[in-house]
Amino acid sequence: MDWITHPLIRPESLESRAYQLSIAMRALDGNTMVVLPTGLGKTAIALLVAASRLYNEGGRVMMLAPTKPLVEQHYRFFRKYLAAGGDEGSWRVFTGESPPGERREEFLGARVIFATPQVIKNDLLSGAYTLDDVSLLIVDECHRAVGNYAYVFIAGRYRETARSPLILAMTASPGGKEEKVQEVCRNLGTGIIETRSEHDADVAPYIHQRDIEVIEVPLPPALKAAVDDLNELLDRRLARFGDLGYTVPHRQELSMKSLQALNARIQERIQERDPAGYAAASLYAEVMKLRHAVSLAESQGSRVLAGYITRLFSEGTTGGGSKAAGRLARDPAFASLRERCMSWTGELLPKMEIVAQVAERQLSEFPESRIIVFASFRDMVQQIVDFLDSRGIPAERFVGQATKDTERGLSQKKQIEALDRFRAGAFRVLVATSVGEEGLDVPSTDMVIFYEAVPSEIRSIQRKGRTGRSGSGRVVVLVTKGTSDETYRFVSLAREKAMASGIRRIGGRIEIDTPAPAPGALQTKIEEFTEDRPEIVVDDRETSSRVVERLSSLGLRISIRRLESGDYAINDRILVERKRSRDFVDTLVDRDLFGQLRDLASQALRPVLIIEGGDLYSQRDIHQNALRGTLAAIAIDLGIAVFFTRDEDDTAQLLAVIARREGERGDRQPRIPLHKTARSPREEMELVIASFPEIGARNARELLSELGSIRAIVDASEEELARVRGIGQKKARRIADLSRREYS
Repeated sequence: MDWITHPLIRPESLESRAYQLSIAMRALDGNTMVVLPTGLGKTAIALLVAASRLYNEGGRVMMLAPTKPLVEQHYRFFRKYLAAGGDEGSWRVFTGESPPGERREEFLGARVIFATPQVIKNDLLSGAYTLDDVSLLIVDECHRAVGNYAYVFIAGRYRETARSPLILAMTASPGGKEEKVQEVCRNLGTGIIETRSEHDADVAPYIHQRDIEVIEVPLPPALKAAVDDLNELLDRRLARFGDLGYTVPHRQELSMKSLQALNARIQERIQERDPAGYAAASLYAEVMKLRHAVSLAESQGSRVLAGYITRLFSEGTTGGGSKAAGRLARDPAFASLRERCMSWTGELLPKMEIVAQVAERQLSEFPESRIIVFASFRDMVQQIVDFLDSRGIPAERFVGQATKDTERGLSQKKQIEALDRFRAGAFRVLVATSVGEEGLDVPSTDMVIFYEAVPSEIRSIQRKGRTGRSGSGRVVVLVTKGTSDETYRFVSLAREKAMASGIRRIGGRIEIDTPAPAPGALQTKIEEFTEDRPEIVVDDRETSSRVVERLSSLGLRISIRRLESGDYAINDRILVERKRSRDFVDTLVDRDLFGQLRDLASQALRPVLIIEGGDLYSQRDIHQNALRGTLAAIAIDLGIAVFFTRDEDDTAQLLAVIARREGERGDRQPRIPLHKTARSPREEMELVIASFPEIGARNARELLSELGSIRAIVDASEEELARVRGIGQKKARRIADLSRREYS
C-alpha cells in the first residue's frame, strides 16, 4: 500500500489515493466545492488540504459540520492522522455545550478547531474573536448553505476579514437543480467545483458493491378503505375551490408545485381584501391536513394514521384549535373514519414485520452485521425499536435533540454515546430519523433499510451512503404498492440523475460575484470591538435571523444571552419584542399575546414592539377593527411603543438608530434584568433611581455609591446632588423637584 508522505501527516497512516490527491491539489488553487459519493474520503481530502495550508500558510484551520456527532467524528479523524496540532490545547471542539465565556481564550490558543456553525456565528456576532488568521475554512455538508443558515454568514464574514482565506466545501449531494448548486457556490464563494462519480476510472477501484432491493408492500383492504374515504373528503374540498373562483387540478394531478401555486394565488386575493381569499386559505389548510393523512396511511401504517386522526379530532373539538380542524371534526364522514381508526387493533400495514424479517435474515447470515433503519417520523422510530426488541433484536433509537409531544429527544451527548455503542456492537440495529442521514461514519454498517421512500434526492443519497463504505453493502427500500411511496421513489431517482448531469454541465469553474458590503457596513476586526460602540443584548433564539447579522454589519456590539422577555435589550431602559406580522396575528388568536406583552412591559422602563413585514390586516380573517383595538390596547393600556418595519433590514436599521440615540444619553452599559425573578436588591435600587428624568443607569450607580440609599437621595439638597459626579445643577434640580412634588 502506498502512503501519503507529508511533514504534518503521521507516517504510514493515510492511504495514498490518486483522486484524493488530485482534488486536494485543485482545492489549493481557490475556494472549492468537492462533490464526492459517500465513503470515498471527503474528510481525507480535507485533511490533505489542511496539512498543506498549516505547513505553508500557518494560522488556524476551522472545520464546520452541522451536528455535534459529526463534529466529534471529524475531530477523531484529524487527531488520528494530522501531526500538526501540537499539545492538547491546540485542538478545540466548539459546540452548543461549550461555555461562551471560555471560547475566546480557547480559540486564541488553538490551531485546529472543529465546530457547529451556529456557535461560530454567535461568537463572530458578539465579537469574541475574528477569523482573520484562519488559513482554511472547511464546510462539511455544504448543501445546507442556503437561505439564512449559519454557513452563509460565516463564509461571508470569513471572506471579508481573513488575511489569506481559502474555503473547502464538501458534500455528497448538492441538490438536483443547477440553481440550487449555484446558490450554494455563491453563498460560500466557491468558484471551483471538483466532482467524481462511481464510474470514474480513478475512483472505481475503491467502490464497494452496494445492492439495492425494493420490497413492494401491499396496502391492506381496511387501510385502503380509509385512504379512499380520505380521498373522498379531499375531492369534496378541492371542488369547493371552483365555487370560490380558483382553478385546481384533479386530486390525481395535485402536486406540491401546484399546491404552492394555489397558495400564492390565495395570498394575492387576501392582499386585495377579497373575502374569498380568507375562505380559500382555510380550505387550503383542510386540504393539506387530509393529504398528510393519506401519506401517513400509505407510508407509515394504521397506528400512525389513527394517532393523527385522533389528534385532529381533538384539536377540532376543543377550544383553541384551528378552524380547519374544527370543520373536519364536524364532518360526519371524518367522524365516522375516526371511529373506524379507533377500532383497529395492532398494525395493519406489514412494513414493520418485513423490517424484522429482513434484519433477522441478515443477522442470521452475518451475526456481526450492523443495520440502520431510517424512518421519517419519531413515533414510528420508537414503534420500530419496540417491535424489534420484542423479536429479540437489540435496537436503539437515534433522533434529534428537541422534545416533540411525548417523544423525548436525545441530547448531543446521548447521540454520541449511542453511535459509540453501535460501532462497538452493543446492539445491532440503529433506528434513526433524518438526523442520522448526514455524514455519520459507521464503517461496518452492512445494511440500510428505508422504512419509506423519500422524494428528496439529497436524503436518499445520504441514507444510501451509510452502507458500502468499507465493504459491500445492501440497501432495502420498502414501498407500499400503488401509493405515494412509489411516486416518491421514482421522483428521488429522477432527481439523483438530474443532480449528476447538472454537476457535469456546470463543470470545473463558475463565476462568483463577491457582493459589495452593505451600505453603512463596518469592518469588524478585533480591535474595533470597543466600548464606545452601542451595545445590544440579543436573545440567543434570535441569532438565526438576518436582523442580528445586519446589526453586526452596522457596527453595533452584540451580546448574546437568554432573555426572559423580549428579543433585544438596549441599555437598562429599552426592551424590544420583534414579531413578524403573521406571528403577531397568530399569537393574538392562538396564544397569549397580551400575556407576553404584559411580561415585556413589566421588565422595562421603555418597552417596544416591532411588527415586521407584510400587511397586518391581510394575515388572517380577522376584522380590521379588532386589530386596531389590539394595537390601541398595546400602546395605551400597556404603554408599549409600537413600530412597523418592512423587513429584517429595516428592523435592524431601526434598532441601530434607537441604540445610538440611547448611547448619546451616556448610558452604554446594558443592565436589563435578564431574569425577572433573579433581580438583586442592588439592581432594584438602581432601577428606581435610573427612572428619574435624564438619570439612567450610570448616574444611578454614582448617586447610590455616593449617598448610600434611595432615601438619602430623595432627602438630599440640590447642592449635595450636584456634587455627585455626572449630575450637575440641572439634573440635581430635576431630582429634587420631582421627589418633593405633590401627586395630583
